[in-house]
Amino acid sequence: MSGSTREGGWGALSDLPGNPIMWVLIIGEMLVFGALLIGFAVVRLLHPQMVLAGQSALSIPLGGLNTLILVTSGWLAAHAVRLRSDGDIGGSRLRLAGAGALGLAFLAVKGVEYADKAARGLGIETDAFWTLFYLTTGFHAAHVAMGVILLGIVGWKNTSENLETGAAFWHMVDLVWLILFPLVYLLR
Repeated sequence: MSGSTREGGWGALSDLPGNPIMWVLIIGEMLVFGALLIGFAVVRLLHPQMVLAGQSALSIPLGGLNTLILVTSGWLAAHAVRLRSDGDIGGSRLRLAGAGALGLAFLAVKGVEYADKAARGLGIETDAFWTLFYLTTGFHAAHVAMGVILLGIVGWKNTSENLETGAAFWHMVDLVWLILFPLVYLLR
């Protein structure tokens, strides 16, 4: 959208990259993730030994690998936006394809992690830690899957606004993981 069609009705959102309605969605999603993370904090306060036991079953190397995967994919998405603004649609699409492929790699790693937990009998009903773990990481994984689809769409409909909109969503997915990983996997 051009600045003139966005003035007035969107206020401060008009100054953000991409479509302002995506920012409304991002703010809403961040509030949901925030509520889930507050749930983790409450469970940690009420049942610290249960949380420590749950964390000891988590794979820090797999979580770390997924962190590297998402940070790299976020860089590719940002680079795609820059290339598109320079007029390099082909390069932009290639970077988006790379970001999407890394999103799929994230989901594959998360699937390996879930399969390991299931094999050990650690499910959503095991205790409050595992309930929150699966709800939070599953909700995040659903956002990764939607983000991969969105990156594909904005790669196909490759306009600057579309790329900025898709990249904003993808960076929200990155940001959530960069908060989720240390709080769930590392903080003892």
